[in-house]
Amino acid sequence: MTTTKLRAKKLPVSASNIAKAAARLLSQRLVSTEIDYVQRTLGTSSTQQEIDATIVAVRKLPWSSIVVPE
Repeated sequence: MTTTKLRAKKLPVSASNIAKAAARLLSQRLVSTEIDYVQRTLGTSSTQQEIDATIVAVRKLPWSSIVVPE
């Protein structure tokens, strides 16, 4: 018996992919600081489910945890 393991396709975590997912999920645009946070959190590539979950979560986070201190 052989088993097949399904793997989710990894997508680049780019500003355009984040903006498209935010428009689909939130019906709003993310500000650049939120986009930077999502990119820092996920790295260079991630699954669509991880991108979606992070975009929804970023709106619930306090602003102080999103902004990088200078």
